[in-house]
Parts: sequence; structure tokens; C-alpha cells
Amino acid sequence: MNTVEEVIVKKGSLYGLGIGPGDPELLTIKAHRILTSVPVIAYPTMESGKVLARAIVADFIRPEQIEVPMPLPFSVERSSQPYYDIGAEKIAEHLEAGRDVAVLCEGDPMLYGSFMYIFNRLATRFHTEVVPGISSTFASAAMLGAPLTFRNDVLSIMPATLEADILRDRLAVADAAIIIKLGRHFAKVKAVLEELGLFSRALYIERATMPNQTIKAIASVVADEVPYWAIVMIPSQTNPQ
Repeated sequence: MNTVEEVIVKKGSLYGLGIGPGDPELLTIKAHRILTSVPVIAYPTMESGKVLARAIVADFIRPEQIEVPMPLPFSVERSSQPYYDIGAEKIAEHLEAGRDVAVLCEGDPMLYGSFMYIFNRLATRFHTEVVPGISSTFASAAMLGAPLTFRNDVLSIMPATLEADILRDRLAVADAAIIIKLGRHFAKVKAVLEELGLFSRALYIERATMPNQTIKAIASVVADEVPYWAIVMIPSQTNPQ
């Protein structure tokens, strides 16, 4: 009697790789091991065609690895949901076929990271592991040489995309703060900081740890020239002595 053997394909594992703020030497040993060993690498791409995440680790990618670009809109006017749906299903096809997939994420995957949206779509279907990375928020403090918090200070991290009144309320009670995603919102942030008397304390940095990192006196910043990858930091005033 003939029997038909059922071939069971083991599903691949999904990895969310935090690849740090921009300097490839800040990649963790674990992230490097996974990055250089998985057969498939996925990463977001901007509408302009720029691929920041891949560029950070380009020297570590092998020619035989399969690459899955995920075009994403980075404007508030357009919803990212359908784009993440498409990207997640492309990744799922490889995972169903038994291929491990590493999704590259600048900074840390679980702190305003693009991987969170892939995680929410696929983590219940496939074995998933998140590898933390150095966030640009904390890398900025190091590059600025400004301690963020002392003792019982409370640190607040907030996106510049918030409405002005919400920013004002959050900053008014913060011991120390980091404002991210500046871009075209810088003028609004500046006005709130001036209103609260925080402007003189504020520090400004663009593209922390990248080759084109720029640190400026915040008073000299031109609003129309501020990139998305800029951060304003308000360090603690606590006396550490």
C-alpha cells in the first residue's frame, strides 16, 4: 500500500533588529550575528527612495541575502497602515517558506520604531525575537556631552508632531525632556520653549552619530532647514554634587 508522506516545512523566525542611530560601530554583537546569518533582510524605504536603515549596515549585507524593501510614507497626511500590511505579507511569505527574516529598524525597535507595526501584524503567527538597539535619543545625549537625568529626575520623550498645547503641558512638568521628529515642527517647538522659559536650556543636534552629524546653537537654527532626524534636548537642572 502506497503512502503519501506529508512534508512539513518549519516556519522561519522573525527578528526585529535595532541597528542604532547611524554609526555602524554601535551595532550590537547580537544584531550583527543575526544580520549576517539570516537569508532574508527587510527594511523600510522612504518615498524619496532613500534607504537609511540599509545604508547603516550596508557593509555587513552579503550578496546572496534576499532583500525586501518596504516603501513607507513618512508624512502625517498619508496613512501607513496599507503599506505595513503589504510589507508584513511579503515578510510572511518568506517565514511560511521556512526562511528567517531580519527587519532592520533604526534606533530601538520598540521606541518609536517602524518594526513595532510589523511586530503587531506577525508576532502571533511566527516566532519573533526583538533585539534592542541604541536609540538616537540617548545617542544624542552622548554626542552633546550633556547628562540627561540625575537621581529622581523624570525624563520625558515626546514627538514634535504633538499639538502646541499638549507639548506645552508636558514640557511644563518635565525634569528633563527630549523632543524628536522635529522637521517642519521646529518653529512650533521653539515658540513653546520660549513661552516656558526653556529655550536657553535647550540643545540641538541633527543626525546623531551619522557622518553628517551637526550640532548647532539652537538660537542659530533656521526653521526651514531642520530635518526630520533632528532632536532638541532639555537636560536636567538637578545639581549632581
